[in-house]
Amino acid sequence: MLTRKTNGVANGPRLSKALAASVGGAIDRRTFLKRSGLAAGGIAAASSMSFGMVKKAEAQEGGGEVTLVKSVCTHCSVGCTVMAEVQGGVWVGQEPGWDSPFNLGAHCAKGASVREHAHGERRLKYPVKLVDGKWQRMSWDDAINEIGDKILDIWGSSGPDSVYWLGSAKHSNEQAYLFRKLAAYAGTNNVDHQARICHSTTVAGVANTWGYGAMTNSYNDIHNSRAMFFIGGNPAEAHPVSLQHILKAKEQNNAPLIVCDPRFTRTAAHASEYVRFRPGTDVALIWGILWHVFENGWEDKEFIRQRVWGMDQIRAEVAKWTPEETERVTGVPGSQLKRVARTLANNRPFTIVWCMGGTQHTNGNNNTRAYCILGLALGTIGTQGGGTNIFRGHDNVQGATDLGVLCHTLPGYYGLATGSWKHWSRVWETDYEYVKGRFASQELMEAAGVPVSRWFDLALEAKENIDQNDNLKAMIFWGHAPNSQTRLPDMRRAMSKLDMLVVVDPYPTMTAVMHERKDGVYLLPAATQFETYGSVTASNRSIQWRDKVVEPLFESLPDHTIMYKFAKKLGIADEMFKNIAVENDEPSVEDTLREINRGMWTIGYTGQSPERLRLHMENQHTFDKTTLQARGGPADGDYYGLPWPCWGTAEMGHPGTPVLYDPSKPVAEGGLCFRARFGVERDGDNLLAEGSYPVGSEIQDGYPEFTMAMLQKLGWDSDLTAEEKAAIDAVAGEKTNWKTDLSGGIQRVAIAHGCAPFGNAKARAVVWNFPDPVPAHREPLYTSRRDLVADYPTYEDRRMYRLPILYKSIQDQDFSGDYPIILTSGRLVEYEGGGDETRSNPWLAELQQDMFVEINPINANNLNIKDGQMVWVHGPEGAKVKVKAMVTERVGVDVAFMPFHFGGHWQGEDLRDKYPAGADPYVLGEASNTAQTYGYDSVTNMQETKATLCRIEPA
Repeated sequence: MLTRKTNGVANGPRLSKALAASVGGAIDRRTFLKRSGLAAGGIAAASSMSFGMVKKAEAQEGGGEVTLVKSVCTHCSVGCTVMAEVQGGVWVGQEPGWDSPFNLGAHCAKGASVREHAHGERRLKYPVKLVDGKWQRMSWDDAINEIGDKILDIWGSSGPDSVYWLGSAKHSNEQAYLFRKLAAYAGTNNVDHQARICHSTTVAGVANTWGYGAMTNSYNDIHNSRAMFFIGGNPAEAHPVSLQHILKAKEQNNAPLIVCDPRFTRTAAHASEYVRFRPGTDVALIWGILWHVFENGWEDKEFIRQRVWGMDQIRAEVAKWTPEETERVTGVPGSQLKRVARTLANNRPFTIVWCMGGTQHTNGNNNTRAYCILGLALGTIGTQGGGTNIFRGHDNVQGATDLGVLCHTLPGYYGLATGSWKHWSRVWETDYEYVKGRFASQELMEAAGVPVSRWFDLALEAKENIDQNDNLKAMIFWGHAPNSQTRLPDMRRAMSKLDMLVVVDPYPTMTAVMHERKDGVYLLPAATQFETYGSVTASNRSIQWRDKVVEPLFESLPDHTIMYKFAKKLGIADEMFKNIAVENDEPSVEDTLREINRGMWTIGYTGQSPERLRLHMENQHTFDKTTLQARGGPADGDYYGLPWPCWGTAEMGHPGTPVLYDPSKPVAEGGLCFRARFGVERDGDNLLAEGSYPVGSEIQDGYPEFTMAMLQKLGWDSDLTAEEKAAIDAVAGEKTNWKTDLSGGIQRVAIAHGCAPFGNAKARAVVWNFPDPVPAHREPLYTSRRDLVADYPTYEDRRMYRLPILYKSIQDQDFSGDYPIILTSGRLVEYEGGGDETRSNPWLAELQQDMFVEINPINANNLNIKDGQMVWVHGPEGAKVKVKAMVTERVGVDVAFMPFHFGGHWQGEDLRDKYPAGADPYVLGEASNTAQTYGYDSVTNMQETKATLCRIEPA
């Protein structure tokens, strides 16, 4: 358990006692951190499941000189530098990157143990398939041929949409790009990755408010914050190294830290003000704060006049949220919210931070837009120390999202319209008609696929109810754990119905054991990111370059090599890789990044060439630890990692954009305004900025996005080179815009005149094309507050993403009598994601061995449950999990919490014997999401994990 005391005496867990003989005593966290990489030649992995002797890693052939290789941690999105010590081809130790402006020489428990991720004994070592219920070893050639033949058969009988390609936030940018390209050439938009179930509502909500759906500032920029507002985020556990930046602002600036969370987290323990509210009432809470802002005239009126559209409609909605109504819905007293509002108003700029506590709801897009509106009302967006600092969860979930591993878009958020496909066909130098011919129809080519949150419904739903030719027949899990998703019993049923189930991963994941199949399952060993190289995008939009630490171990292969092998088998490799060199079946990472640079004009992934990224990594010490700008040295003036948008070509030398929408500096030096992506007027109102523009702009007002026609109208087209004009003419002549001009000329000329290529508009507080144009509170589908359903009902049932989707028909049923406790979930500091790789790490397994449920003492006493006792947690859809009870006041009365990193048990049954021999994680446990229920965001189909119901009883 997380608690380490019995009767006031600290006790070590079982594993520490097992390791005591080999390391001279039970290891505590400090000792672990020291021995797992912070000293040269750290302790090596336990060699077997018995947790026997551990030994120092040593090179097999006489040792030799120790070299340092610089890489990036493969866990959360902070982007910590790892200095790997390699001797004779063996990774023998590690140090944190002391020069890195992100981690400043720090590591968390997960980061300090990443050497074990690569060298771990519990990895998949060779391809295997399930034959009559037993895992059978096979060669790579046989695996690719068998799987490829089955895919080709399914394509012939059911069409390309009956194969689902599930990508990964663990891929590098280059691998993520190739994965989305592979799905395109495979003729389907049934492709997605983890962002769908962690921050898709952020991307949708934020991008539709002011232009881009990403973190506006950076972890480092929090140094400049005068206050910090956290809601639904727990960085002390989910992004531990980020806490040094947060605490610096708290101590250096005396900045109040406000933490709003239903659970008293380890982050809340640092708070100046902790606000406990009922799960699922984020919009009501924000409107309750804004009620006090508007009531007292604390809003930034001039900022709103110049840069915000629709605030009057927000004001009208907020007026309904009096302190009394806000307390009725959220449980938070009006007096506390007035204090929060006053604190924010008196301490500007303040930063707003949220994570999955805010996103994973049926109205998650409403939550994220409400957070944005709070910042807009108080004028703290587009400023240093302000903005919305959205902490992403995985090391490259930002990059994989940017590269379009999503069912509704192509790389760079280009969408799926004909023009988008033609743009990428030009980039790929593939005939558009060829690409279109890969799909079952143009209609399906331009229709969003099925999100990963609901892939199993594509297998289970009646064929006549789905908007494609046939049900799902094959599922390819590529770097994705199933236990991070809700409704696992339904997923298990779907796995049994498939013709084929494939897992590509360094570790087997819970996919290997949760199905009930006897055959048709393949496990393919991917190399870790330490066994390949390429770029990765941190949460702040900075792109870092990883070097290869060691060659792939066992029989593992880099992900992009496996992609090439499949493409070759499926007959699409020659076209897909025509501009990317391939050697020994491994596509060139550098060529892939240059192709990305050639096409990603929308968000400015065009200036970050391999050479510039390597230069930054080699000269980390030259970058300021707060501004992230290089002070002297070969990258002088650049911002670390060239945070996108890094406009134009690499030769143009744009320094990157450290703070989105900040007009206090020229666009050429990283300044910006809000993006004009919603037109120029609405209902007769001006949507363009009024009297606000970046420093040095020759257009001193708002303006639409740039096109060739606009350059001609301004007389700036004469600034284009002949080559640029030819490239523009080859696209659409005067209709060519800044997003489709492959020469970058339109961007270059606009910036030369001080303008943002994407225009200069107002942020829109009202998103007229969303189900709730003004963010609205809606009760969760499974709510214990039946008295509020009539006032704040959910949506009508509808169709989305090729499938029917339920809302009202679920909420109309009252489950609160039998399931009275609100169930929420979240992260632990020890584990990451589905947890397979971290629970396979002996140093992390040492720290947390039991799956548990937190329950308030009042509930526990009423249910006759004691701390440490085994209990059943029942979900209203019939599933149950058997876990330990942690009796704690971290959760409020009638609220329970479970972490989601565990797997390997199934409703009381231990599935350890179902893993391939030697590949079972050290720690197993029930998956929280077995008991989690139906519920999806109204825009993105983000899953609901933060506000369902449960019943808890002694086991």
